[in-house]
Amino acid sequence: MIRFFANHPTGANLLMLLLLLIGVVSLPTLKRETFPDFTPQEVEVRVPYPGAGSEDVEEVICQRVEDALDGIAEVEEVRCEAMEGVGVIVAKMREGERMARFLDDVRTEVDAIDDFPDTLELPVIRQLGRSDQVVSIAVTGPMSVSDLKTWAEQLKRRLQRLDAVSQVSIEGFSDRQLRVHVSSRALLQYGLSVSDVADAISRQSIDLPSGTVNTRDRELLVRFTDLRRTPRELEELLIVSGESGAEVRLGDIATIEDRFELDEEMTRFNGARAAVLQVSKTKEEDTLTVMEAVEAFVAAERATAPPGVRFELTQDVSSIVRDRLQMLLRNGAQGLILVFLTMWLFFRFRFAFWVAAGLPVSFLGGLFLMSMIGYSINMITMVALLIALGLLMDDAIVISENIASHLQRGKRALDAAVDGTREVLPGVLSSFLTTVAVFGPLAFLAGDMGKVLKVLPVVLILVLAISLVEAFLILPHHLASALSGGHGREGRFRSRFDAAIDGIRERVVGTLVDRFIRWRYLFTGCVIALFLATMGVVAGGYVKFRAFPDIEGDVIEARILLPQGTPLWLTESVVDRVVDALGRVDAEYTPLQPDGKPLVRNVNVRFGKNIDAHESGAHVATISVDLLTAEERRGDLDTIINRWREETGEVPDVIDLNFSEPTFGPAGRPIDIRLSGEDI
Repeated sequence: MIRFFANHPTGANLLMLLLLLIGVVSLPTLKRETFPDFTPQEVEVRVPYPGAGSEDVEEVICQRVEDALDGIAEVEEVRCEAMEGVGVIVAKMREGERMARFLDDVRTEVDAIDDFPDTLELPVIRQLGRSDQVVSIAVTGPMSVSDLKTWAEQLKRRLQRLDAVSQVSIEGFSDRQLRVHVSSRALLQYGLSVSDVADAISRQSIDLPSGTVNTRDRELLVRFTDLRRTPRELEELLIVSGESGAEVRLGDIATIEDRFELDEEMTRFNGARAAVLQVSKTKEEDTLTVMEAVEAFVAAERATAPPGVRFELTQDVSSIVRDRLQMLLRNGAQGLILVFLTMWLFFRFRFAFWVAAGLPVSFLGGLFLMSMIGYSINMITMVALLIALGLLMDDAIVISENIASHLQRGKRALDAAVDGTREVLPGVLSSFLTTVAVFGPLAFLAGDMGKVLKVLPVVLILVLAISLVEAFLILPHHLASALSGGHGREGRFRSRFDAAIDGIRERVVGTLVDRFIRWRYLFTGCVIALFLATMGVVAGGYVKFRAFPDIEGDVIEARILLPQGTPLWLTESVVDRVVDALGRVDAEYTPLQPDGKPLVRNVNVRFGKNIDAHESGAHVATISVDLLTAEERRGDLDTIINRWREETGEVPDVIDLNFSEPTFGPAGRPIDIRLSGEDI
């Protein structure tokens, strides 16, 4: 096979062009994301129970749902969070089971519970982790809060019309409501109660079908449509009517307010009330493609927006993917250039060119195989490609150097290419099998870590397998063609360089080898001692163990938890104190940044939300800060977070104030402690 391709005039070239072509064609189909899909196989059951305390939720919801889910064979674990007004149950599926069947089983068992209280709302059952956040769009302007929400809903509809965007949600608002404030004096004057007014509103503000009317010619559908959607329409509702024809309408005895249900569900962006459109992607969508569509949409909206309306991109997760992908391309290009220049020092230009050409051929062939098995371009697959970069160039250099050695013995170029390749074939194959034996077991790890790490050996082995095809079937033909013209006349630089290399080989390397052989027992003992010292450094804890490296992101957060019942104005004062401390940190670090760019780009405050507290209400808040990208920023995140914590100082009445960076990947809390018992 090696001689056939080496001697065939077009076979090797056609094979190389095929690998390049299928690789280039497969590039648009490869998704780009931060990490491989490591989403736990979990289903959430959320059951609202308005007005109930956490103990009531635990008894009425958690216990009944847990008992119902015990009969599902695929359940590995069930956990329930009983909070005020809602119970959240999460069922984890065993590995290897089918999620569609598991989701149907959970829905069937929950729907079969028939002893829930009447005041309970319908359970919401969904699979977790079906989408990943990409970026958020913050919209601010001089309009009222109600108009801001309407504007955001219009933006959401236009954004979802884009082919690349499918998942958009609006944050920063609670449910909209029309609140009726009835005067107690008016109630006494007309002999009414609050329930009488509520009944009058419910009877008249309706939108219901009223049956059908059959005529000789057709059948007509009758519908009563008188739903009042604005304060002005509600004011016209009839509350009291007299025999004389006098009427009392709702507007005569009440004040009607169009507002949102909860004051604490709001978002402030850079100090202004904002609507936040959170853009996510499904597992099948590309992070950078979605981001490019959003950037184009925001640019178009800015051009046509009314005066004072601002659009800002915040919480950009795609920047991590873009920065790491650019790093891979930059490192790959640098490696290719360095390999080519190094080979050029020892061999002729055509010889060095064909050795270096194996790198893009192997990479593109490996990317084609990745697209066939559904893998994406992410941080783990990029690490695998960087590892493969060095390994496959080693194989190409070994083969090319041995071919050159056979040529120096006086063989014809074709015979040197074939014999030299065949001679190192066992060694190169054993090197490939050693790599498979070392990295292959990672593909069989279980759990979230296994889902992430298993792509590394698979991608590495795929690329190396393609490199073997290139090294044994394509490279010999090209090297035979490159060497067919003979050695040619060597220049002065090449003669001096070869002489210097020969001198280092004989006088330096050869002398050291002779001495190591002469003092072989001492040398062996030193190697063993160095190995033991290395193991001691790891066993002694001087080299730390971490499953995944820290990823320098561009977002930091402060999560605030105050005692339950804390009014919103007090939470706002604590938020203002933390934001002021951030401003001092920004003033300290901004002069250190390139071109004096501000360290802090945006500050996003979300009231009523704290993922650490598992609570909602006026007593919790989260401050998210967008920083300069990791590629530009001077100063690591840990130092910046610590300075922010120091500037904030001790805040009175705060139960918990956590400064941290949102985690990426499968990493979580370093230690997670669970306490179980019968008595709450």
